[in-house]
Amino acid sequence: MIPKLFLMAAALTAAITIQAQTVRQFVLKNSSDGQSELHCFLPEKSNGRAVIACPGGAYGGLSFEKEGTNWAEWFNAQGIAYFTLKYRLPNGNPDIPVGDAYHAMRLVRDSATVWHINRRDVGIMGFSAGGHLAATVSTHAPYDVLPDFSILVYPVITMGKGTHEGTWRRFLGEQKENEQLVKEYSNELKVNHYSTPAAILLLSNDDRTVPPVQNAIAYYSAMRKAGNPCVMHIYPKGGHGWGFASWFKHHDQMLGDLKYWLDELKAPREDAVRVACIGNSITRGSCIDMASEFGYPAQLQQLLGNGYNVHNFGMAGYTMLTKGDYPYVKSGAWKMAQAFEPDVVVIKLGTNDSKAHNWQYGKDFEHDMQSMIDTLKGLSSKPRILLAYPIRIFKEHYGMSDSVLVNAINPVIDKVAKKNKLEVIDLRQAITDEKMLVSDGIHPNHNGAKQIAQMVADAIKKK
Repeated sequence: MIPKLFLMAAALTAAITIQAQTVRQFVLKNSSDGQSELHCFLPEKSNGRAVIACPGGAYGGLSFEKEGTNWAEWFNAQGIAYFTLKYRLPNGNPDIPVGDAYHAMRLVRDSATVWHINRRDVGIMGFSAGGHLAATVSTHAPYDVLPDFSILVYPVITMGKGTHEGTWRRFLGEQKENEQLVKEYSNELKVNHYSTPAAILLLSNDDRTVPPVQNAIAYYSAMRKAGNPCVMHIYPKGGHGWGFASWFKHHDQMLGDLKYWLDELKAPREDAVRVACIGNSITRGSCIDMASEFGYPAQLQQLLGNGYNVHNFGMAGYTMLTKGDYPYVKSGAWKMAQAFEPDVVVIKLGTNDSKAHNWQYGKDFEHDMQSMIDTLKGLSSKPRILLAYPIRIFKEHYGMSDSVLVNAINPVIDKVAKKNKLEVIDLRQAITDEKMLVSDGIHPNHNGAKQIAQMVADAIKKK
């Protein structure tokens, strides 16, 4: 039998060890009126990662300890800088808490060097209504304050049917029946592949406060449909609101699941060469399940290694032509691609331009491509720009024409490349066998994407 005195000493030693992980603790003002605060906990040994937590409380209060500060020691023990956000309550004005969260993201990134944080490894965490706030930031934020990952714990996601009534009522106030606002802040509708970060969702199956199907599961489904990295753990019992409480039956299991996910989540190096892949559905990875792992930009990342940070800005159906049915330069992805400040840009557009109703404006193709290039040249990063021929169209579905690609679009690409002294990647040579495509004869399968990635990687490494 182990003496009680020994057990008490061991417990005290463990407590001191955990506390020692937090080397600095302080509070910063996070709004001009001082009502929003950022409670900061810096680890003794930083691994460069940071998490900003948004406690829940149905936007009527904050569960500041159980869903906030009580997590600090655990995160700091992992080497992760941890911040609990005291955000101002909306009282019907969503801009108030969202603005506080944006400011907190900016504050942490601006202080990254001093706090030994990787600016590209700052995540957001949220519980219940705080999970709605975290999901809102993850799906709405401009690039400079966009989280690099999300931890959503029994989150409110939707403002539509199945939302938590108090959260919905306090967040939207008198505008709670406004259909446009309801859709705007129903975050399952705002997930996209080019900016919504990887996420983990943690919740209980028996949560009767925030229904899992309309909220966490809806977000997971949207992430999965977009091809984004997402993991969900649903525990059998626990209800709602357990936070860091030890009474939660699956507390240790939940922490183990979260730790494993965080350990597996790899952040880009701050000095990594940023590569923006601009294009249509072929870049996007349409027809490839889990394009975030098997699309050409994802496989390009694997080939180039951690010295590069490859980002997929492909948009299915989009055109180079500004008079086309879906002009790329009018997409959200184009704005994000510029904000990404890439060091290298690969442009692969033209397939959708070959459709007759788009190519009637073909005389503008050179001008529109030059305009895109000029915009990229104007970025402070001064990126190296590579132009790519569209891959061969084996079956002329959807009104696309391979003859237009060969006889009209590719010669313009050559002309613009020569004028601007840019490199051209002949992706027609990457896909020479229809077996590398799905049944439509247009979109590559994961093997075709691998061939594209290899050719692009070779071109990037050449210089």
